[in-house]
Amino acid sequence: MPGPAPTPFKSDLALPKSTDVVVIGGGIIGVSTALELAERGLSVLLCEKGQIAGEQSSRNWGWVRISRRDPREIPLMARALQIWDGLDARIGGNTGYSRSGILFTADTDRKEEWLGNWAQHLTPFGLDARMVQGTEMDTLMPGHQMNVQSALYTPADGRAEPQWAAPAIAEGARARGAKIMTNCAVRSLDVQGGKLSGVVTERGRVACSAVVVAGGAWSRLFCGNAGIQLPQLKVLNTVMRSAPVQGPEAAIWANGFALRKRADGGYTVAAGTENIVDLVPDSLRLGLQFLPAFLAEWRSLRFRLSGRWREEAAQARRWTPDQVTDFETCRVLDPAPSQKTLRSGWAAARKAFPVLNGVEVVQSWAGMIDVTPDAIPVISEVLDLPGLFVSTGYSGHGFGIGPAAGQLTADLVTGNAPVVDPHEFRLSRFTDGSKIRPFEGI
Repeated sequence: MPGPAPTPFKSDLALPKSTDVVVIGGGIIGVSTALELAERGLSVLLCEKGQIAGEQSSRNWGWVRISRRDPREIPLMARALQIWDGLDARIGGNTGYSRSGILFTADTDRKEEWLGNWAQHLTPFGLDARMVQGTEMDTLMPGHQMNVQSALYTPADGRAEPQWAAPAIAEGARARGAKIMTNCAVRSLDVQGGKLSGVVTERGRVACSAVVVAGGAWSRLFCGNAGIQLPQLKVLNTVMRSAPVQGPEAAIWANGFALRKRADGGYTVAAGTENIVDLVPDSLRLGLQFLPAFLAEWRSLRFRLSGRWREEAAQARRWTPDQVTDFETCRVLDPAPSQKTLRSGWAAARKAFPVLNGVEVVQSWAGMIDVTPDAIPVISEVLDLPGLFVSTGYSGHGFGIGPAAGQLTADLVTGNAPVVDPHEFRLSRFTDGSKIRPFEGI
């Protein structure tokens, strides 16, 4: 069964000879960055090797959440919530966004205490996040049959449609003058005399003074060819969607499953915490850097040796601009979903909400999440090559934070005062002796 189909996007045809900024990658980070840059009057070319939102930006859960985020991401996500509220009007499109609230359930005293303590992180931002129980909790989760004692409820959280959002933002960027080309891979940077002077695409060279690498799961491979070390691995997450059914409006996370209402009346359902880590050559290269993250998340990770080892071992790690790249031979990364994960997530969701029994599973898919050792993104200029910026490694949190991440990335490119302090997201944190650890969850 193929992955989800994003809203069709018609590519621009003519490759410009020069532009101010080239954005590499047509996911929600890339298109949001292009929108921000175009609104500031810069000429922008966005190059996507496949289709807009072809990979994880159309395959995620569709959650727009600040709840349970790493505190280092909260200021940027608070800005993202503000942007989402007016985004459809701003771009003249439909992302499917609504503030429907999200609930994280607690079935033990320890989880309830942790969630209650976490909610205090939102106090400085004037956002309501509170523990609910009893009648209020049951009203927010109508028909549930879970044995839970409470839930963290954040009304400001919401949802959007992953298959709609990035294409709609891309259209908004194009309406402001950005050129957006699909099926046009950027092969390499063009560096002359130690300075960034452009990029080489499969269709030719483009001169520019700045480049943003927003290639998601492909960013490490691209950066490596330029001699830039970016510690990033891939994690596979499996998702399904159901036929329409009457159920809760708020998105819900609980033991064994997560779900959210879709615009079509069905539900997007996942197993909640279960993710697959395919062992690949980079697993060995980066093992020590990722060890703290693996130890912190071992309960939710399933390691396996699969065909991904052979595929990635065969990838060229260095190439010249005249060579055909893996970006061209694999236009869309479309991994097979885990059938075991599908069965367990759907069974847990149906047990929790009997209304789902007998409802058809319409589609299932998987996506590759780009993760960093501390599970927060890299949004940073590359100090060794001025003019090169990286915006990647969103570790499964990128869809909701995407519009604000695009603003921060554009701030760095233009030299504007950053919307939030970018220090935590600097690339150099992996080499300057900083302690690299993911936020401790529950």
